[in-house]
Amino acid sequence: MANAHELLNQRYGNSNLDLNHPWNETLSTLLSHRSIRGYLGNTLPPGTLEILIAAAQSASTSSNLQTWSVIAVEEADRKQQLSQLANNQTHISQCPLFLVWLADLARLAHIADSRGLPHQGLDYLEMFLMAALDAALAAQNAVIAAESLGLGTVYIGALRNKPEEVANLLNLPPHVVAVFGLCVGYADPAVNVAVKPRLPQSVVLHRETYQLESQNEGIDLYNQVMKDFYDSQQMNVPGDWSEHSAKRVALPDSLSGRQNLQKILQKLGFQLY
Repeated sequence: MANAHELLNQRYGNSNLDLNHPWNETLSTLLSHRSIRGYLGNTLPPGTLEILIAAAQSASTSSNLQTWSVIAVEEADRKQQLSQLANNQTHISQCPLFLVWLADLARLAHIADSRGLPHQGLDYLEMFLMAALDAALAAQNAVIAAESLGLGTVYIGALRNKPEEVANLLNLPPHVVAVFGLCVGYADPAVNVAVKPRLPQSVVLHRETYQLESQNEGIDLYNQVMKDFYDSQQMNVPGDWSEHSAKRVALPDSLSGRQNLQKILQKLGFQLY
């Protein structure tokens, strides 16, 4: 089992957290998470997909409505097309299994129709938000399960850049949209991937009430931690984390087409009242 102090140091760049607490293999798996963008061609053992989905379905789901679905993509041509739609990310083509996680309200609409019942509630923003949250909770369970089996993963949010094209490729009905993808496979050991540090807990953990100004010191510290991380990984990232992050939200065009997501979702059947 990995050393707790070492894992916490990796996760925060440096850590002075109190280590007088229980530790187990599950925590080691969680804190060891890395985004893997280089995969071997090895196929997954039989039954791997099914156990990942069982783990996903063990996640919490609002009101037990289970408003998500997932498409397992293994065909090389289809993975290549999805890669092209997601900014030509080659790891989508490399990985043996690509999971497309869906916010799925079509199933509830179908059930209501089959019973002769209305389903106007599905047209409201709350239901889309519920479906997206359900999909995220399920996918994260699958990620933890995959990593516990020695597999690597990386989320692909760029599927939202061209949601209509993805819907056409995957034959999605109205009221279903791909919210993100997930590469699953064995990490290529030749591609060095370190644990990326996260913001200090002093920035994200609030006690009793939210405090904004008190985050400044922790953010300044994190800017330096990330500079050191990028240098150690020989990554040429201009500016610090704060500048980089601010540029990602500076203008509508910074969202890579996702600034039009509301209109596209409405075309795909989500009214979002």
